[in-house]
Amino acid sequence: MNLRYNSSFYLHPLLTEEDPLALTIISSDKTNTSTNKSFLVISALGADRPGIINEFTESILNNGCNIVDSRMSVLGGEFALMLMVEGNWNTLSKVEKSLQGLGELLGLTIISKQTKQREGTQQLIPYSVEVVSLDHPGIVNKLANFFSQRKINIENLNTNTYAAAHTGAKMFSVNMTVELPAETHIPRLRDEFLDFCDQLNLDAMIEPVRS
Repeated sequence: MNLRYNSSFYLHPLLTEEDPLALTIISSDKTNTSTNKSFLVISALGADRPGIINEFTESILNNGCNIVDSRMSVLGGEFALMLMVEGNWNTLSKVEKSLQGLGELLGLTIISKQTKQREGTQQLIPYSVEVVSLDHPGIVNKLANFFSQRKINIENLNTNTYAAAHTGAKMFSVNMTVELPAETHIPRLRDEFLDFCDQLNLDAMIEPVRS
C-alpha cells in the first residue's frame, strides 16, 4: 500500500487533507509533536559585585533557555537571586549541568529544582497590601499569621527599612501581594485587616492589584 507523506505524518491514499478524519490526524499530530516547555527554578547567593547578573544570565542564554520570572536583590553585602527559566528537556539539562561550574566561577551557592507552570489561579483575586510602621520585631510574622488563619496565600512579599525623613527614626515597610479566593467577603476582610493593623500601630492599606 502506498502512503502519501504530508508534513510529519503519512496519509492513507483514500484520504484527502480536507477529509474530517485526515483533519483529526493532522490536529493530533501537531499536538503530539509540539515542543513541550519545562521549567527550572534556580536560587543563588554570594558576595555582591558589579557584573554578576550579566554573567549569570548570559550563561542561561548561551545554554538555550529563557528567563520567565526573577527576583534579584542585595541583602547586606550579599547578592541574592531567584529565577525561573524555561526550555525543553535538553536545554534545561544543559543549564543544570552548568550550575556547579558557574557557582565556582562566580563565587555563588546555587541550588535548583525542576518545576511546572502554575495552574489553578483563575479563581483567585490578587490584592496589594502595603504596611508602614516604626521598626520592631515580629511585624512580618504577625501579618503572615493574619492571612494564614484565613487560608489566604501570600504570592509576593518585599520588606525594607529606612530612616524617617525628619526624625531619623527607623521605619519598616512591607509590600505584598495576596491571593483572595473568589468567595472572599472583601469588605469584611478589609475591615478586619485594618482593625488588626490599628491594634499593632501599623499604617496599612489593601486594594486590588491594578493591571
